[in-house]
Order: sequence, then structure tokens, then C-alpha cells
Amino acid sequence: MALYLLYESASGYALFLAHGLDEIGQNTEAVRSSVSDLNRFGKVVKLAAFHPFESALDALNQCNSVSEGLMTDELRSFLELNLPKVKEGKKPKFSLGTAEPKIGSHIFEDTKIPCQSNEFVLELLRGVRLHFDRFIKDLKPGDLEKAQLGLGHSYSRAKVKFNVNRVDNMVIQAIFLLDTLDKDINSFSMRVREWYSWHFPELVKIVNDNYLYAKVAKFVENKLELSEDKIPGLTEILGDEDKAKEIVEAAKASMGQDLSPIDLINVQQFAQRVMDLSEYRKKLYEYLVTKMNDIAPNLASLIGEVVGARLISHAGSLTNLAKCPSSTLQILGAEKALFRALKTRGNTPKYGLIFHSSFIGRASARNKGRMARYLANKCSIASRIDCFAESNTTVFGEKLREQVEERLEFYDKGIAPRKNIDVMKAAIEITQNNDTEDKATTEPSAKKSKKKKSKVEAAEDGEPMVEDKPTAATNGDASEEPKTEKKKKKEKRKLVEEEEEEQVQAVENSIGVNGVNTEDGTAKKKKKKKSKDEDGERLAAVSEGKKKKKKSRSEDDD
Repeated sequence: MALYLLYESASGYALFLAHGLDEIGQNTEAVRSSVSDLNRFGKVVKLAAFHPFESALDALNQCNSVSEGLMTDELRSFLELNLPKVKEGKKPKFSLGTAEPKIGSHIFEDTKIPCQSNEFVLELLRGVRLHFDRFIKDLKPGDLEKAQLGLGHSYSRAKVKFNVNRVDNMVIQAIFLLDTLDKDINSFSMRVREWYSWHFPELVKIVNDNYLYAKVAKFVENKLELSEDKIPGLTEILGDEDKAKEIVEAAKASMGQDLSPIDLINVQQFAQRVMDLSEYRKKLYEYLVTKMNDIAPNLASLIGEVVGARLISHAGSLTNLAKCPSSTLQILGAEKALFRALKTRGNTPKYGLIFHSSFIGRASARNKGRMARYLANKCSIASRIDCFAESNTTVFGEKLREQVEERLEFYDKGIAPRKNIDVMKAAIEITQNNDTEDKATTEPSAKKSKKKKSKVEAAEDGEPMVEDKPTAATNGDASEEPKTEKKKKKEKRKLVEEEEEEQVQAVENSIGVNGVNTEDGTAKKKKKKKSKDEDGERLAAVSEGKKKKKKSRSEDDD
């Protein structure tokens, strides 16, 4: 049986024929020893066909498909042209050796070409890789290295870009930092308590919170200087006046030793560092909440931001979490207990990281396993929606949370919950209604902006602003068009004449009013004269306008 070898290089696909295997032997060790000698290996393996890639982009696409175990159209045509045809109902007299068993199975499913991938084939391909530049005649000495370097850079850059676009990497880093900050703040605050307790040991029993203890230690400084004047400041820190008075009374009868000023300064600086770390921890938690609402809103609304972030970080990414079945998601974080139970044949764990959610804590001891299984099912649905949905909505997460609440009531009180189909239909309807409302709000705003732009452009061009009026649709012939134009001109003339007559009447009325209301006094006479002069100027302007319009009419008639 003839053996062909498929080798995917950086410059193209190559097909080799291994015909004289008897010379080097069928064992893997014999092939391994003969690989280094080109004279022996060249007699066994010969180049059958070579298909170069068209461009660097084509090489990247082919490399991506091969790494995923997929056969492209180019590879299919290359194999069908250069390999013997497989007849139906007969066993093929050849086989194809591939480096990856995934792509071999895909080739066999599509083309029925028998493929094999074992140590013997891998050793032959290792020899092909070592002497590949000798098999290709037209290949120059540095071309293969350049192609490998360029393809390696582009392939890794594409992978990194994909990783950057999936912003869940930021969530993974944030949750890791949050866990380390919790440990560091806890250990540092314990160090502050132990250090300051040499000076003021009674403060530990009064103030239990680590952050408040560091604040009080920095505020009090020396216990000997603590008096009733500092009670308002202590009440602001603690929020309780009784505790502040208790601290002042305890300082008067404290059994702690005195510290030097340098020691007190060091204690204050360390307490300030602990306060800064705890404040940064709060900001980091807010950042994590906002990131989770952007990346996985449904998972966050279902199980909480911190637990959801822990699940994503443990799975490696949101995509990996979406690919996990609910049974795997249920025991994420309890791998040690699982393998220990499998080894000792004991009971397997019922929950992992999911245990930190409030739902399992609210369930009874008898129903904790059931609740964990149900919650893992809903978490897997929410993660898949977040990973593959185009729009970010919390509707599905809220509905899934309602289902978990109903399941808790069912275990406690026996109230039958709703079916999953009905709940999902309601969630889909809500999302569709939200989408339609968003479109309805965006469309009128766009129309208004277009109208405003058209009005502004008309004003800039100097055209008069005309109100939009409904016009009757005319389906007349071309002969009727000049008639309509003449009618429009006549209507314009009538409107202009009516406006001029109204202006003249208004001027005359103003003149008549000024003539009737004549009274004694020089000031009033001056006002009348001014008004008469102004009226005369208006009449002159109107008459000039009439003359111009008469000229324009005569020109139109001509």
C-alpha cells in the first residue's frame, strides 16, 4: 500500500510519496536514525506535488483552518487532483499520512480518502520538515525562513487580537487582583492591630472592623493626648457616639505601654497604607461590577458579579465557560475533591464555586445538591446567551433568576414553577419590544435633524421659508403645464397687490389719527411733524414699489 504524506509549510501545501520504505525499515527507530542522512531519506521520500499560497493573508487563513482541524476548498482540490481516485465499493490502495488526526478525520469524512496519524508518520514528516528546502528546486536559501517568520508573526498577532477583543481577560485579571488584595489587606490589618495593641490594647475589643481600626489608630495617634475634644471626630469615623466615648474612657485607664514619636509615626504610615489599599479594593470592586455588566450581564444578574467573574476566570474565558456543560460548571473549583472521590470511590462533590451564591445557602441541606444542579443549568444558559448574543440585555438573566426563586419555593412550599419555554418566550418578547422602542425613538430624532438641516441650508442660500402645505396631485399632460404657471403668476400678483393696499391703509389710518388728536404744546406739534414726515417717506416708498411692479408686469406681458 502506497503512503502519501501531507505537509503544511509556510509557503504552501506539499504532497510527498513514501515508496521505498523497505530500505530504511518499517520501525519508528529505523526511520528516526535515517532522517538525518539526506541520501538515504531522499531515496525513500519524493515530492509528488506542491501548491504555493497566493499571499500572506491566504497563508494565514489556511494555517488557521488547519490548526482548527478543518479542510479548506484549496486543500480539497489539491488532494483530489494529485491523489489516486477512490472508487466506490473498493478498498483504496493508498493512505494519506497527516500530522494532526483532526484534519485527517475531516478529510476522510469529506473525500473518503483513508488517513493515518501515528509515530511512524510523524517521524517521516519530521524528516520532510528538516530537508524541505532541498525538495523544492526553485526555493531560494532565505525564502522559507522569511515565510515562516512572517506567518508566525501574523498568526500570533491574530490570536492576540482575538484575545484582546474578548474583554473577559480584564475580568479575569481583576478577580485575581481582588483575591490577592483581600489576603494582603487582611494580613496587613492584623499587623496593624498587633503593632498598635502594644500602645492601646483595649481598642481591639471596641472596634472590630479592620478598616475602621486603621482609621481610628491614625486619628488617635498617642492615647495620652486623647481627650473629650476628639469625640466628634471619632463619631464621624465610627458613626456611633457611644463607641467614641467608650474609646476615650478606655484610653484614660489603658494598660498599654508608651511608644516613642518615631514608632507612632511608623504605625500611622502603615495604617495609612492599609486604608489606601482598602479604598483601592472598593474601586476595583466597582470596576469589576461595571465590567461584568458589560461582558456577561445575564450571568451577573443571575448569580452575582463576583461569583460570575470567578467562574469565567476558572474556565479561562467566557467562551470556554459557554462551551462547558452544566455538569462541569456545577463542580468548577472542586476538582481536587472530585478526583479524590474518584480515586477512593467515595461520593463526588455536589458544588464548586457555585456554593458561594446565595441560592444554595438558602436551600435546605436536603435540597442543596438539587439546587446546585438547577443553578448550574441556568448559569450555562446565561453564559451562552452572553457569549453568542449580539445585544447586551439583562432580561434573560432576570428571568432565569425568577426561575431559580420559583424552584426554591417549590422545594420549600410545593408551589409549581413555570415552564422554561414560557419564561423564555416572555423574555424574547420583552427584548423585541425594547428593540422596537429604541428604533422608534431613534427614527423621529433623525427626521427632526434632517428637517433642521434643510431649513438651515435654505436660510443660507437666501431662499424664503415656505410652510409645508398639501398640494393636489395633478396627472395632466404636458400642454397643461404652461397654464398652471400663468395661474400661479396671477395669484402671486393678487397677493402682492393686497399686501400693498393693506400697507397704504395702515399708513393713512395712522395719518388720520395723528391729525385728529391735535392739542396745544410745542412738544406735541414737533411729534406730529415728525410722524407726518415719516408717513410721507412710507408713502413714497410704497409708490416706488408700485412703479417697479408695474414695470415687471409689462416685461412679463411682452
